[in-house]
Amino acid sequence: MTPMRTSSISRQKPWLCLVLGLVVLAGCSDPGPTEPHPSTDGGTENPTDGGTQPSGCMESRFLSQLGKDRLIVGAQMEDATAKAAPFDLRYLYVAAGIFDSKDACTSCASGCTAAGTSCAGGACGWWGCWQWDQDPPGAYVRDFIKTARGNHQIPFITYYEEFQASGYTEGQAQLAALNDVNFLRRYLADWRFLLKQVGSEQVLLQIEPDLWAYLQFFSPDGTPRAMPAQVAAANPTDCASHENNAAGLSKCMIAMARKYAPNAKVGLHASAWATKVDVSINTNASFNVAGEANKVADFLSQLGATEMDFVTVEASDRDAGWYEKQQGKATWWDTNNTKLPHFRQAFTWAKAVSERLNKPNFWWQLPLGNMSLNNTDNHWRDNRVDYFFAHADEVAAAHGVGFAFGAGALGQTTPETDNGNLAKKVNAYKVAGGQRPCP
Repeated sequence: MTPMRTSSISRQKPWLCLVLGLVVLAGCSDPGPTEPHPSTDGGTENPTDGGTQPSGCMESRFLSQLGKDRLIVGAQMEDATAKAAPFDLRYLYVAAGIFDSKDACTSCASGCTAAGTSCAGGACGWWGCWQWDQDPPGAYVRDFIKTARGNHQIPFITYYEEFQASGYTEGQAQLAALNDVNFLRRYLADWRFLLKQVGSEQVLLQIEPDLWAYLQFFSPDGTPRAMPAQVAAANPTDCASHENNAAGLSKCMIAMARKYAPNAKVGLHASAWATKVDVSINTNASFNVAGEANKVADFLSQLGATEMDFVTVEASDRDAGWYEKQQGKATWWDTNNTKLPHFRQAFTWAKAVSERLNKPNFWWQLPLGNMSLNNTDNHWRDNRVDYFFAHADEVAAAHGVGFAFGAGALGQTTPETDNGNLAKKVNAYKVAGGQRPCP
């Protein structure tokens, strides 16, 4: 059995997408408690950085480190769209597969294969060769960072490789790959290679959306230590001191980011279905939303979340209109916040996760549909874009530091097929001055 959340579970398969230089065609993309949130009535001392929080809240501190003092907005988008509005952030999936050798390839043109396919000509599944094969491996990511920076946008990279590179069925089956030392050796070498492409750049890194939720969902005792992973043997260089279980894996991956990409901000993904109840579509008014959020946060804490910088949360990677028409499911969130599921419930859950972890949250991969569209492929209806921009104060009140939009599957609405709605909303948001954190 797998979680009944196809919006997260059935992310699109990036190897089906055509990649040209930096342009990923529309629809390609593919989820123990700490101290409570600090006071917001003035600066408070933070023992982890030796300083005073800029305005007394974790959200302001995080944003100030990015050179921002308003909630940041962004998307996964094509180059032309990225220039159509003053987006703060642009995100990218790194996914599909990894190299067949024990370490990263040194050339795409010769001697490099992924899943048995040569990377010459950019034809293989490894992201490191998704460019002209005469360029050194990794140019795809390096050029993405350079282009985003050139547009004054923060690069956001989602590393989503474990499932797709493992060769296993998504869900419980894919977790077996973590206990395969040969696979994990290549996997962690790939993660190291990505981090080296980031280098000293300031980038937001999201590590393996959905993976941590599957680990919690299928853990026999509800802890990551019950899920085996051959961490130390797979990467003795970076992981020798870490436990051979899922907690050791996540902690080592975060530590590797600190070592190889010291200016990156690192986040793990909190999934609303990780506890076997999908809070995002809950219709029970008596359900303990905050209590369920605490369970997810506590699991992430055992994974080393106290060492990360932010936590990612999401609504769905499919438009509500698509679900309604194609799947016969009602996944709409009520904009009046009177009938469940609704936006207030989602923000309550995200707020509780952040307060338990003492980490700000970032809304990622929000659907792009709007109510002016006709519910056909690439033009589905949804209300998330309009609501988030109209209620950015609610996002901020739930400890959000920003939100970004992107299709999680082929055929969904994208920034290029939404009749310009997202770009218009971003422009209006900026003209109005944006939303301050910690209202």
